[in-house]
Amino acid sequence: MSNNPGRQNPPPNPAWLARRVEPALEPDLPIIDPHHHVWDVLHQRYLFDELLADTQTGHRIEATVMVEAKALFRKDGPEEMRTVGEAEIAAGIAAMSETGLYGRTRLCAGIVAHADLTLGARVEPVLEALERAGGGRFRGIRHNAAQDEDVRRVAPPEMLRDATFQQGFARLQAMGYRFDAWMYHTQLDDLLVLMRAFPESRVVLNHLSGRIGIGRFAGRGAETFAAWKRDISRLKDFPNFHVKIGGLGMFFTGWGFHERPEPPSSDELAAAWSETVHTAIDIFGPQRCMFESNFPVDKITSSYAILWNAFKKMTRGYTAQERAALFHDTAAQFYAIRGAGDGNEG
Repeated sequence: MSNNPGRQNPPPNPAWLARRVEPALEPDLPIIDPHHHVWDVLHQRYLFDELLADTQTGHRIEATVMVEAKALFRKDGPEEMRTVGEAEIAAGIAAMSETGLYGRTRLCAGIVAHADLTLGARVEPVLEALERAGGGRFRGIRHNAAQDEDVRRVAPPEMLRDATFQQGFARLQAMGYRFDAWMYHTQLDDLLVLMRAFPESRVVLNHLSGRIGIGRFAGRGAETFAAWKRDISRLKDFPNFHVKIGGLGMFFTGWGFHERPEPPSSDELAAAWSETVHTAIDIFGPQRCMFESNFPVDKITSSYAILWNAFKKMTRGYTAQERAALFHDTAAQFYAIRGAGDGNEG
């Protein structure tokens, strides 16, 4: 495993984002945001106040799911148990929002923490500790497998194929938890190997698998899209496999919106991303797809309000039931988010 973290997503630029403001479209459409982070690192803070501010920009955000970012681990204690700190902080944010003093949104209603599956069967005590820390909100783990020479190298090559990793994955599934899969589009074959070994497992692919548009992939959009579509389609036959639609605003995707003089409108985002979004929905169906913000990472490209406007514009041709699934019901079912309203309301 390389110690070189590679290229990093730049921080959001609030002054730049403020140059483009849109009112929230369809403000009564219920949404569960199934993927955001919390952290306080490198002069970037995204905790209760920042998350609350974004989720109160006009869209009807019923609940959110916090996904690990390896940013708020415990300082001391056994190495494998330090990850529990992130779940504890997310649970604290959730407890604050559940007082009802800060609006309707249940922040961090679901918690996807980190546990090192390369521990094999020894990961079980870590999962038990995460369950306790989550206070009934712990839903599963993400073990980042992203590794590419042009972006980042944060995982060993072919980690998902490793026998000891798969032992840990087997314990995760046996204990009833879910797995958030995060890798680049170049690694989808590794995920296919894992799914073939555990065909009934509950897995959700983050960010449509992170299609790279920089480095050796720059200027090869059509070729890369075709390869991505071919590889992601191979995962459609696993009944419990789901996909998060988002993450398209990250720097390595190559869209480059964050480098423009003015932030993009929701129309521009919808025009740029529609083919990818509709392809994923066509492959897996609305009942296995869920829109995500991936904030604050995708905040380099747009504000929270504009991002959800773009998703809403891209789905105007779908039925009310299909849209309810994409924005709310699929996430509620996959992460067992209770009491977050009915996606058919509004």
